[in-house]
Amino acid sequence: MSNIDLHVHSTASDGSYTPSELVDYAIEKNLSAFALTDHDTCDGISEAINYSLKLKSESKKSVKVIPGIELSAEYSGEDVHILGLNIRYEDKAFLTELQPFVDARNARNHLMVSKMNEHGINITEEMVNKRFGDAVITRAHYAILMIEMGYVSSKEEAFEKYLNKGCPFYIPRHKITPSEAVRLIKSAGGHPVMAHPVLYSFEDDVLDNLVCRLADEGLEGIEAVYSCNKPEDTVKYTNLAAKYNLYLTGGSDFHGTAKPGLELGTGYGDLAVPESFLKNIL
Repeated sequence: MSNIDLHVHSTASDGSYTPSELVDYAIEKNLSAFALTDHDTCDGISEAINYSLKLKSESKKSVKVIPGIELSAEYSGEDVHILGLNIRYEDKAFLTELQPFVDARNARNHLMVSKMNEHGINITEEMVNKRFGDAVITRAHYAILMIEMGYVSSKEEAFEKYLNKGCPFYIPRHKITPSEAVRLIKSAGGHPVMAHPVLYSFEDDVLDNLVCRLADEGLEGIEAVYSCNKPEDTVKYTNLAAKYNLYLTGGSDFHGTAKPGLELGTGYGDLAVPESFLKNIL
């Protein structure tokens, strides 16, 4: 049975592969399916699906592209991300509700650039738009520009010195609650899944209470198989999913060069997401 990857980013947000390039790479990696889950946007999905269908019509090997999204939310002062899998990505009402996410990012980015300029970092919004086109601009894009312009030597340095919470260029932006993210995904016919719980710093009882509440509100799954997990983490989140009758999903969180060493489908080397996980979202 082939493997899949249910958490993948493209140049529509902060990945380095275009949606079409992801299709080619997924085929090269022998995946049978992947979910394109860019941050707060559906902009790359049509390209990926149409390109895969084109390959199939030409009797070439193709891969199933699952339309998805990763919504940014906040709970108890910490970021919580909710994946929406198999969404109606052209639903006009859904796309209208995504606009405030874009507006919030744009407002945050404007303030971030102003702070950079105050500190002698000569990055402008025009430079960002020219370099990254129509992508949803995240802090990772600023880290890339800072590297290219010689202000820092690595993405890690950019975040640790300038972009993380508490650093000079960090600007908080309005986020919805996880409950609102679940509702929004359900409104687009999608399947809401808690992304990478291993990355949250919640105490076990806080995470348990959050999952319990979200399960009552429509959360369907937990990304229990993830690139950064240790074996005991996978067991922990598998048990948490079972406790609240949620299914399992898994993904690499592939970003291309933005996350060096993390590969599509295999994560840091030993990730394997079984094709059987698809039965819950298709």
